[in-house]
Amino acid sequence: MDELLNEHEQGERVRAWLQRNAAGLIGGVAVGLALVWGWHWWQDKRSADQAAEAMAYDSFQQKLGGDMDAVAKNYAELPRGTVYQVLAGLELAKVQVDAGKLDEAIATLRGLESKDPALSRVVERRIARLLVDTGKHEEALKLLGKAEDADALEIIGDAQLALGQAGAAREAYQKALRTLEEGSPARQLVEIKLAHAGADAAAAASAEARTAATAG
Repeated sequence: MDELLNEHEQGERVRAWLQRNAAGLIGGVAVGLALVWGWHWWQDKRSADQAAEAMAYDSFQQKLGGDMDAVAKNYAELPRGTVYQVLAGLELAKVQVDAGKLDEAIATLRGLESKDPALSRVVERRIARLLVDTGKHEEALKLLGKAEDADALEIIGDAQLALGQAGAAREAYQKALRTLEEGSPARQLVEIKLAHAGADAAAAASAEARTAATAG
């Protein structure tokens, strides 16, 4: 009898606890279901967004090489800050450079925003290269700062050489060579630039010597 009473009491306690906490239990289940639904909804939306971005990028690529106004308009319609928009911006800047519109290319590249450090670095190097090509050497050096990758060091060397800083340019080229593979086209180009920087330094030293001899 005692055992039956104990079982009955335990059952009553369970029912009482369920009655007291029913609202909380139902709410917890509802929140859980909402979270699951929300996750699936977000995943589906993101997949749809990515598909739309890819289609917009494909449409942009098809217009490359055609009317520049149409290309620029199509580019402006791409979602900002996406990988596709950054890639499209790099391609648009190249078309602008090929058309001789270097300032427009710089503006295009400066308008790009990327959360990917690798892509951001590519954009920065492209801007610095164009700054050197347009005579904005000090601005290019400021942009690259103390970057140590081969691409940046080559551009730094180019800017310094253009500013008449042959010694600093040679140092930048030599640092770049340490990170480039033997026989690679990039290394061969930097080697040519290093030799040119040395020739410029020798010519400057010779000119100084002639000036000193004439003055004497």
